[in-house]
Amino acid sequence: MALVPDSRTVRPTGRRRLRRSTAAALATAVLGALGAVLPAAAAQADPAAQADPASRLVYIANLRGNSVTAYDPATGTVAATVPVGTFPEGVAVSPDGAQAYVTNNGSDSVSVIDTTTNTVTGTIAVGRLPGPVSFAPDGAHAYVGRFVSPGVGGVDVIDTATRAVTATVPVGNQPFAIGVTPDGGRAYVANFVGSSVSVIDTATNTVTTTIARAEARTPSGLAIAPDGAHVYVTNFNSNNLSVVDTATDTIAAIVPVGGGPAGVTLSPDGRYAYVANENANTVSVLDTASTTVVATVPVGSIPTAALADPDGGTVYVTNGGANTLSVIDTATNTVTGTVPTGNTPFALATAPAAPAVTALAPDHGPTAGGTTVTLTGRHLAGTRAVTFGGTPATAVTVVNSTTVTATAPPHAAGTVAVTLTAAGRTVAAGQYTYQDPAPTVTGIAPDHGPAAGGTVVTLTGTHLTGATAVTFGAGPATSFTVDSDTRITATAPAASSAGTVDVTVTTPAGSSTATATDRYTYTRDTTRLTASPLLLSIAPGQLSVNLNLSATLTDTTTGRPVAGATITFTVGSTTVCTAVTGANGTASCTGACPVLTVLLNLGYTATYAGAPNLQPATATAGLIRVG
Repeated sequence: MALVPDSRTVRPTGRRRLRRSTAAALATAVLGALGAVLPAAAAQADPAAQADPASRLVYIANLRGNSVTAYDPATGTVAATVPVGTFPEGVAVSPDGAQAYVTNNGSDSVSVIDTTTNTVTGTIAVGRLPGPVSFAPDGAHAYVGRFVSPGVGGVDVIDTATRAVTATVPVGNQPFAIGVTPDGGRAYVANFVGSSVSVIDTATNTVTTTIARAEARTPSGLAIAPDGAHVYVTNFNSNNLSVVDTATDTIAAIVPVGGGPAGVTLSPDGRYAYVANENANTVSVLDTASTTVVATVPVGSIPTAALADPDGGTVYVTNGGANTLSVIDTATNTVTGTVPTGNTPFALATAPAAPAVTALAPDHGPTAGGTTVTLTGRHLAGTRAVTFGGTPATAVTVVNSTTVTATAPPHAAGTVAVTLTAAGRTVAAGQYTYQDPAPTVTGIAPDHGPAAGGTVVTLTGTHLTGATAVTFGAGPATSFTVDSDTRITATAPAASSAGTVDVTVTTPAGSSTATATDRYTYTRDTTRLTASPLLLSIAPGQLSVNLNLSATLTDTTTGRPVAGATITFTVGSTTVCTAVTGANGTASCTGACPVLTVLLNLGYTATYAGAPNLQPATATAGLIRVG
């Protein structure tokens, strides 16, 4: 009696054209009355990624969504959804993490995704109905399984530098999975309808061995051990896993697993294999040392692909019937998260997330270097280098996935580009301005002068070239000349008062810091009052007399008259009058004075009390009686 296939084996995740109709017919013919059933082909877990799960993205090919989902495990969110060709079946990330190749089964093409920008940057034409894809360890070639002719499959060899197919290697019927050994010398191809594994010599692009056993029917997925010693192949319709010894290219063991095993992945240390069982909605955990199943993990509907995170703590499983991704904690072998995906998630790969720097502080420093600069952003945990204008920084320290510190190296003055390299990719990190050191003033001679200004002084110091200003206190120098990087000649400006001020030099790099060595003392200008004798007549019996008094005040430092100064005129102890000097420095006033006071003193005194910038002065002159 003919067996009725499990309803889950014919499902929405089926591939169009050859993958669904032709392959099903061929598989049935080959497998006879057992009614072989066709799985969703095992999408391979691509191992290309670096260590920090917080700085990694998982790429999910959505077969019926015609897209690739970039999932960020650190945030548990979708970082991007990338439109690709029709019916994307396979995805693999280049060893340097820079590109993801996506095979489009309905478009006969490979979409090339830039993993930094998560955009398609190119399309490579390949043969009909491409499915699995894998990279050589050196990234020089990619291998794409496809249909060649009825009953014959092939592997297109892509030169990744030219993005062109350089060879096609005939293999068994309907390749479903491809893996390349760690040394790059061989590629293993699981041929589903052919129920065989083809071994390709990558140096000659020829099949050197075909591995097959009756109890290993319809191989649908494979994974190569990290040491290259074994290949683990899932056999969909035999419900088991073949362990191939690569030394002899023979099957060393066959291990029963769940129903409809499809995708398989290995832990980074090769200790465990994880098998997605499409017909059982489970993942079998195999201890590779004992070749026994040690755990079975329930997951979503129709698990197709499995991918072990390179840190060893997580396994991701696509559930094609549920449009979800199961996240398995390998320590407990339990599902700890379920992530929505695109329509019919089908294949998995992982790549380091592109680093991004959003801030750099401080953004300037001296040409001598030595400034500690903090870079902040996203996915910085894998940072390996920081450069300033192409010169490597020192003391690069990863604080966490969002913060890196680095010490700026010496560099000539000017603005330079800063870059950060993480996970094999270098990104712009902003700009940094190198500045000549701020000037210093270490001496001044003479270190004093009159408040009137005009004293020519010599400033000595460092980094004085390019000076744009010299100030005495708050007052700019009347003039200055940069004689050298260590000397400036400047003329002191006038000051409103006597006292000590700091002399500051300013350049584009900043202003000198005030110190005891830059101080200049303003002294009050000396002054002189001059008064002339006054002739007067006094009548008998006269008790008081009006005196017309005057005096002239001169700044003897400058030789100029002093205007606006108050002069007080006295006779003896009697104040006669006060007056303010005019533009010519002369003050004049008239006041009454007792005759007796005049006769007792026979003279008057003009007094100037001084000002913050002028010294006081006095003058006397006679009162001469006539008549």
